[in-house]
Amino acid sequence: MTNKDNISLSVIKRLPRYYRFLQSLKENGIVRISSKELANRMGLTASQIRHDFNCFGGFGQQGYGYNVPELYDKIGEILCVDKEIKTILVGAGNLGKAVTNKIFSKNSSFKLIGIFDKNEAFCGNMIKGIPVRNIDYIENFCIDNHPTCAVTCIPSNDMRELTDLLVKLGVKSFWNFSNYDIAMAHPEVLVENVHLTDSLLTLGYLTNASFDEEAE
Repeated sequence: MTNKDNISLSVIKRLPRYYRFLQSLKENGIVRISSKELANRMGLTASQIRHDFNCFGGFGQQGYGYNVPELYDKIGEILCVDKEIKTILVGAGNLGKAVTNKIFSKNSSFKLIGIFDKNEAFCGNMIKGIPVRNIDYIENFCIDNHPTCAVTCIPSNDMRELTDLLVKLGVKSFWNFSNYDIAMAHPEVLVENVHLTDSLLTLGYLTNASFDEEAE
């Protein structure tokens, strides 16, 4: 039996990448792969892959390697892709629409059940077959439908009141696209922050550093 409390966050964060690579291998008809070959494809080491998989009991067979479809399914189970997580999205602007159209699909465990915005111009519009409701209805909606996850695509100055309400209503996890620090205000909930500007600034630094090295 695996003790999930002893698995490091760095290992957990690599699992989606394994899942994505294995999906590609599976779609290309590859049935069997060694840890060395998988490592070469992913830019890791074979020992790193074996260590990561051993955290969950190990999946390979000595002298054979890994069965790609079976490993893909096993990692999917670990990532709970077969579980349904009721999710709401707040913010139906360009970012919210992009996230909804790109991320939420039949292959995701996150089931989008409601979309909300305070801008009346968006309310009544349909996104992926879901009507955009006014934010004023979010409390009653949560009481009736019990979402456990919220995706927040709104300005930071609107976040405190919203997150206080959602946590009170039973939301346990947030996919946060704002700069508001939900974890500071609510350490009891799970938060995955997506700071697009931070990512771009990091890329800018690395790009300029690369130019500087070429100029030397």
